[in-house]
Amino acid sequence: MARTRSETVETDDGVRLWAERSGAGPPLVLCHGGPGLWDMFEDVAGPLTERAAVHRWDQRGCGRSGPCAGPWTSERFVADLEAVRRHFGLERMTLLGHSWGAQLALSHALAHPERVNALVYVSGTGIGPDSDWFDGFKVNLVARLGECPERLARWHELTDRPVRSEVEERERAVLQWSAEFVDRERDLEHAGRMAERWFDINTECNRAFNAERRRTWGTPELYAACQRLDLPVVIVDGARDIRPRSAVDSLERALPRVRRVILPEAGHLPWVEDPRGFREAVTAALR
Repeated sequence: MARTRSETVETDDGVRLWAERSGAGPPLVLCHGGPGLWDMFEDVAGPLTERAAVHRWDQRGCGRSGPCAGPWTSERFVADLEAVRRHFGLERMTLLGHSWGAQLALSHALAHPERVNALVYVSGTGIGPDSDWFDGFKVNLVARLGECPERLARWHELTDRPVRSEVEERERAVLQWSAEFVDRERDLEHAGRMAERWFDINTECNRAFNAERRRTWGTPELYAACQRLDLPVVIVDGARDIRPRSAVDSLERALPRVRRVILPEAGHLPWVEDPRGFREAVTAALR
């Protein structure tokens, strides 16, 4: 059994981050989604510990990491990821980012390409403006929830409440996350597992990063930076993600060394619905 060790990483501005290392082999660092959520990568890390030393962490102000007042900027979070790398003594690493974490991992690779062996970009939304995907995401979210009218009605009811209790916040999250899965018989089960370990969602962090993305994504400068990124990138998509996959075309076009893996029967968390295909894509990147 792979040894697992939880540690505390201290950043250069004194924030304490939860981190965990398990397994042995080439270093793989995971960047969770959100923004404002926490690491939910147990099902990703487990099978990969036979092939890699897997490092997980909770982003600042989120989950098991210490409370803080930010700052909520990509520059700061890239520096936090560097603190994780230095803490574990990693000269270079493979980065895997999921959803918002894919954006963070890409930002780190652009800032520190000399520290990255490869990038695995999972279920991101590309480097174009929000108009490439956000309206389609909202339509698809409501449509998928609407396959169960009672579920959609309850989600609307909770969403419209100006104040929600912790129980209601968790219930709303599970309802919304259920739309991320293709299997309509097990979607609530999968979403419930995501919320088994529950922490307060950092809404301030979420709002700040969404605003930053609207200002800085979709620019010629970002596209040009990706064109200069000289390291291997594997883009992994679940074909039935409710975020339009065409949004990722902008990133694929820009990158000089890219391979795209599309898993046809998976949604936003492809390791849940196609674990074998997902594992093969990641282990290929590790090689």
